[in-house]
Amino acid sequence: MSYDVDTKFAFRLDWNLLRSFMVIAEEGSITRAAHRLLRGQPSVSLALQRLEAELGCKLIDRGHGTFRLTAAGLQLQSECAEMFAGVVRLPELTQTAEQEVSGEINIMLASHVVTPLFDATLKAMSAEHPKVRFNIRIDTSARVVHSVRERLSSFGICLVNRKFSDTSYLHMYREFFGFYCGPSHPLFGREDLTLKDLRNYPAVSFDTDDLNDALRPVALLRSKWGLDYDVVGRSSQLEEVRRMIQCGMGIGSLPVHVATDDVARGLLWRLPPYEDPPAVDIFLVRNPRKRLNRAEALFAEQLEHEIAQTPLAERTYSD
Repeated sequence: MSYDVDTKFAFRLDWNLLRSFMVIAEEGSITRAAHRLLRGQPSVSLALQRLEAELGCKLIDRGHGTFRLTAAGLQLQSECAEMFAGVVRLPELTQTAEQEVSGEINIMLASHVVTPLFDATLKAMSAEHPKVRFNIRIDTSARVVHSVRERLSSFGICLVNRKFSDTSYLHMYREFFGFYCGPSHPLFGREDLTLKDLRNYPAVSFDTDDLNDALRPVALLRSKWGLDYDVVGRSSQLEEVRRMIQCGMGIGSLPVHVATDDVARGLLWRLPPYEDPPAVDIFLVRNPRKRLNRAEALFAEQLEHEIAQTPLAERTYSD
């Protein structure tokens, strides 16, 4: 049998070098990678050098406290993640179709994703297939989309500021953002307020609460009424934004349906606007090039079915 140049490279390459590189990239450190691989630091460092020599390019910039993947390193990390996912699936692929569904589902969410559609699918999947394992991570919407595009996550649920042609987007639900303050804030408990009354107070916000980011509708309202002049706290996590609001640091925006219980408990107070609050759409984001294991494919199918069977009016959360 004859092999072309690329095939010969694949046969010549020590694939253990790719496994070592993947762990190095994930850990962001030769030392931590060596500990995880149960090998000495010199041998792990040598493995990286050998791989760079085989590929003829630098994969990681190191030195003076710096550890950063090069462009080639980032591309190789994405490919290694895909190959690793394929290897993980091998035991499952060799089993008969009648055997119980198992495997890991990697999902990334924006921090304020709160919807019974997702919860119902998780509940059903966990009950029907107890061997399935879930890995759910929280990050900014931009990083969620990036992770899905790079095939590092099975799918993501997040806000979408810009749609890419290599990624699919399914409108999952619509939520509305309101402004709130905490019990110690001077405006707490007042019902005679307008947006003008909010101008002279500090604010807290999400990292994505920006005219060029996912929470653009909220940022537009802030800008229009001059509510963005003194932002004293930011976070990508809903819990931390809510914490800062409750602590009285400033006025902040939260999804109305998420904040309802806190308002009822006296932990938050709803501020203007009461009519036509900013609307934000949440999407299920997938990469058609991502090969899914049985558990991932089944979960995606059930979630998409749940969305399709629920009218948009019931997927619109205004309170």
